[in-house]
Amino acid sequence: MCWLRIKVALIVAYGIPLAFNPVGIPTQADEIKIFVSSFAPAGEAGIYAYTINGQTGSVTETAKYTEVGHPFFLSLSPDKQTLYSIHAQHGFGGTKHEEIAAFRIVDGNGNLKLLNKQSTHGTASCYLDVDKKGELLVVANYSSGDIASYPITKEGIPEKSVSFYKHNGASVNEARQKEPHAHCIVVSPDNKYVFSADLGIDRIVTYKLRRKGRVTPLNDRLNSSLAPGSGPRHLTFHPHGNSAYVINELLNTVTVFDYNARDGSLSETQTISTLPKEFDGVSYTADIKLTPNGNFAYGTNRGHDSLACYRVQETGTLELIEIVPSLGAGPQNLAVTHDGKMLICANMPGNNLALFRIDQRSGKLTQVGPVHKLTSPSCIMLR
Repeated sequence: MCWLRIKVALIVAYGIPLAFNPVGIPTQADEIKIFVSSFAPAGEAGIYAYTINGQTGSVTETAKYTEVGHPFFLSLSPDKQTLYSIHAQHGFGGTKHEEIAAFRIVDGNGNLKLLNKQSTHGTASCYLDVDKKGELLVVANYSSGDIASYPITKEGIPEKSVSFYKHNGASVNEARQKEPHAHCIVVSPDNKYVFSADLGIDRIVTYKLRRKGRVTPLNDRLNSSLAPGSGPRHLTFHPHGNSAYVINELLNTVTVFDYNARDGSLSETQTISTLPKEFDGVSYTADIKLTPNGNFAYGTNRGHDSLACYRVQETGTLELIEIVPSLGAGPQNLAVTHDGKMLICANMPGNNLALFRIDQRSGKLTQVGPVHKLTSPSCIMLR
C-alpha cells in the first residue's frame, strides 16, 4: 500500500506513469529495447540498438555495430545474452557462401562483441531461429534453396553445422519458382519440429529436431503443400501452439494451419487475402506476426505498402479488421512488443521504422510518434 500511495503521488505531481519491477522499485514504464539490422555492406550500416519510449514513440540509438555485412536477419538466444546475424562479407546472394555471426551482448545499451562465425553453406541466407533451450541454431538459404543446423555451446557459440539439406522441386510461377527457395525456418513452440517455408516449391518442409543440434527430414507425405503459385515466405505459430500462419509472398495471402504436435503435420483450415478487393496493382507480402495473447495478427504488403490487420478467432482462423498504410515503402519486417501494445514496422526501401499503437479491444493500429529514419531496415529483434 505504501508503494501504491507513492506511485499515485508521483503521477499526480509529475504526470509520469511508473511501473514496478519484481523487487518493488518503481521504474519508468514503456521502455522498449530492440535490435534492428540495416541491410548494407560492412562498415556502411550494421546492427543498431535502440530504446523506444512506448508513450511518445521516440526512438533513441544506444549502440551500433558496423563490422557486419548485409545483416538481413537476426535471432536472439532464449537468455537474451547472444545475438545471431546473417553476415555477407562478399555481398548478399552472390557466388560465395554467407556466414552466421554470433555476438555477445555486453551491456544494457546493446553493445556487441563478436564471438565467432560459421558458414551458412548457402547463398542469400535469409532467416535464423534458435530453439527454446538455446541448444540449436537453424538457417534458411533462399538462393541455394537449402537449410542447415548448428549445435550451440553453453556460452552461446554456434559450432560447425551438423545437418544440411537441399530442397527439391519447382512450381508454376516461371519467374520465381524454377527451383527451391527456402525463405524461413522456424522451431515449433514445443521444440519438437523445425518448419521451413519454401517459396520456390510451394511447400512447408518439416524436420524433426534431434539431439546435439541435428535435424532430420520427416516423411515427404508430412510436408504441407500450398496452392500453386502461393510462394510461402514466413511462418509463425499462435502463442498457444495449436495453429500456424504462413504468409504467401506471390499470391498475397495468409494460410492458416492446424498443428498436430504428435507427428508434426500441418492441416490447412483457411486462406485469406492481405489486400483490398479493389486493388489491382503489383504487391508482394513479406512478414506476419501475432500479438503475445494471440488475439490479433498482422501482415505486410510491399507494393500496396500497407499492413493487413486480423482478429484471430477461437478456431485459429482470421477475420480481416482493416488494412492501413505502413508509413513507408516496402514493409519488410514486423515486431510486436512483449506487452502486445505496440507494433514496429521496418519499411526497408522506405528507409524508416514506423511505430503503431495496438488497440487492445479492436486490434486496430494508430501511429505513435514520427517515423524513424534508418537505411534499409530489414529485421527487428526485441530484446
